Amino acid sequence: MKLNRLKFLLGLLALVVLGACAAPAAPTTAPSAPTTAATTAPSAPTTAPVAPTTAPAPTTAATTGAVVPPSTQKTGEFHGAFPYQVPPTGHWNSFVPNGIPNGVAIYQDLLEMPLARQKWADGLYVGLMAAKWEVQQPDKFVVTLRTGAKWSDGKPFTSKDVLATENVGRLFNFTEFNYVDTVTAKDDSTVEFHMSKPSTLVQRLVLTRNIRSAATYGAIADKVDALLKAGKTKDSDEWKALLKEATDFRPQGLIVSGPYNIDPKSITDASLTMLPNTSSWDWDKVNFGKIILYNGETPTVTPLVLSGDVDYATHGFPPATEKAFQEQKIRIIRAPTYSGPAVYFNNDTYPLNRKEVRQAVAYYIKRDDNGQVSLGDSGKAVKVPTGISDNITPNWLSADQLSKLNPYNFDLSKGDALLTGIGFKKGSDGVWVDDKGKPLAFELEVPAEFADWSAAAENASQQLNKAGFKITVRGVQFQQMSQDVPAGKFVMAINAWGAGNPHPSYSWIDPLFNRNYIASTTGKGINFPMKQTVGGKEVDLQALIVNSAVGLDEKAQKDAVATVAAAFNELLPIVPLWERYGNNPALDKRVTGYPPDSDPIYKNAVYGDNFVVMMIMDGTLKPK
Repeated sequence: MKLNRLKFLLGLLALVVLGACAAPAAPTTAPSAPTTAATTAPSAPTTAPVAPTTAPAPTTAATTGAVVPPSTQKTGEFHGAFPYQVPPTGHWNSFVPNGIPNGVAIYQDLLEMPLARQKWADGLYVGLMAAKWEVQQPDKFVVTLRTGAKWSDGKPFTSKDVLATENVGRLFNFTEFNYVDTVTAKDDSTVEFHMSKPSTLVQRLVLTRNIRSAATYGAIADKVDALLKAGKTKDSDEWKALLKEATDFRPQGLIVSGPYNIDPKSITDASLTMLPNTSSWDWDKVNFGKIILYNGETPTVTPLVLSGDVDYATHGFPPATEKAFQEQKIRIIRAPTYSGPAVYFNNDTYPLNRKEVRQAVAYYIKRDDNGQVSLGDSGKAVKVPTGISDNITPNWLSADQLSKLNPYNFDLSKGDALLTGIGFKKGSDGVWVDDKGKPLAFELEVPAEFADWSAAAENASQQLNKAGFKITVRGVQFQQMSQDVPAGKFVMAINAWGAGNPHPSYSWIDPLFNRNYIASTTGKGINFPMKQTVGGKEVDLQALIVNSAVGLDEKAQKDAVATVAAAFNELLPIVPLWERYGNNPALDKRVTGYPPDSDPIYKNAVYGDNFVVMMIMDGTLKPK
């Protein structure tokens, strides 16, 4: 699932994000070394921000946390599906791979709520654990927390929880620290993010971060703070040791702020159950008495949808399965994911480190065929490979800038010319041989459980082999592959491009930072050099991507975005194949309240600000 791809992504989200479900579970990581500035403990309250954005969320009054009397208990169940790891592999640390809370990806919001979520159609945020927020010129972002909110252990939700989350996040390269140098608790309900590089990204990075309990992570956060005050960076032995400690940390349970918590006794290979957390401020808004999540990828979840046991799923269902859904009159929500599968290359393997080879791969694959075979109408070929969604590109690049980019339309002759131009020849067996005399024979790995990505891998390999490559597809268990790619333990792989985020920089950060030597904490990933020659000029892609989001005026960022898009288009560090649109079944057996397809909520990405989870939290969806 993409958000499990988020695990990919997360390794991450993503994560997000799987039968090919799109996006990122683990935190988005940053490209630069952690700042040495320390996070500051609460001090005297500051003056209230001027004209802050106030969350259009429900009342800030918290529920009591007492057991709901039988006469007022909520009934009805919502049945979702997402692959997760079962203990002992699965655990409660939501910062690292195999964590169960982050493993359920989009449903993590029901457990460890973020400060806010965004409605993409109008760009406005809906406050969750935050009551209001504002940018204070020239370099501060200030968040005021929801008053009276509590954790499931009865402790109040305060700025200490935000600081704990962000401090531990420094260890795991949270992206906000590309732009933020200090995070300060001004009082129990006010948190100030000082931007060393003011950026429009900070608002979204901060507001959509799932906040963890300081009762769980505070001790590690304090150690991070001590290292920062001592001037230690991620290259120091002390930092590396603490990163290992945080990675290996296994909490005994899960403390939540959201309206539900996972019942540990319910976790099986088949499913898990989320029970009410009546201490949550949001408990009065939700309508379901419990949430059941079925475990598994597309092959496992498909029969559960057809039998009516699953109400909603974000998996990538192949065309034949979607047809079966439609024959049963099951509604299909076809919302964008702003991402999809791409061919990844390990630059430690010659000649995959040569851009001409990657460009030839792009010319040799009919992307429209690949998308149709893989996901039918929900697999839409990438029009111009820039690393960002074709849905977003026109918002950032002018028509003139787009016209100058290479669409890499299917063209065998152009691919052949690129390879012969660097001294490659075809052998008597029709297989290309590089300038060192070795055939272009490679293994292409793909998450075996992702039905759509598996189909994409098979189709891509067939097309490449017809063009003179010798590609062998190997299916790998998806959790294993989410670890192998960041560690650099692959040659070629199908992995995610793009991101469920309105700003283009996110789409570049995941493949070029998180799955590269820049931010991977387990290896070199694709080991794609970020200093390259583009258009005859030396460029630093890491700096360009970071700087593409610098400043508080998005209009001023467009030139930088266009520069990165052009560099990606020429270098093709990965080759995006097609953009995945959700073919999400939404059944009405147990659930009612879904808006019509024309509702702007469906502009939200399936794996970023998921519309169904948002509608559970705000009470739009109800038991039938």
